Amino acid sequence: MLLTKASEYALLSLIVIAKKDSPQDVETLSTQLGISKSFLAKILQSLAKEGIVQSFKGAHGGFILSKPPQELSIKAIIECAEKKPASVFECSQDSSSCPGNKSDLCRVWPFLKKLQSKIDEFLDNMSLQDIISD
Repeated sequence: MLLTKASEYALLSLIVIAKKDSPQDVETLSTQLGISKSFLAKILQSLAKEGIVQSFKGAHGGFILSKPPQELSIKAIIECAEKKPASVFECSQDSSSCPGNKSDLCRVWPFLKKLQSKIDEFLDNMSLQDIISD
């Protein structure tokens, strides 16, 4: 799967945020998780823009979850962090837009499409709470 550190850091920070009763600031999260403050700030801003977290300014500001962890799908978190669909391979989602114009000859694409469908379903049905509980 084409996931980067952005997905990993988004999930790690959301787990910490979910376990706290008060807003968590970027400085504290970056120190606790060993993540670049500027990189984490960009990730959290994306999560806030998509309504996954809420941000608060000020001395006691920071980030809190916008919904209970069981209502936040892993797929939504990953797609927000990656700024693209959570894809298995860089293969077209549709045979008509095959980059090599060889979709009629390709025997891999139908397999990848089935695999992608199962992964999408899995990620969509898994919540942040599932990760926290494991």
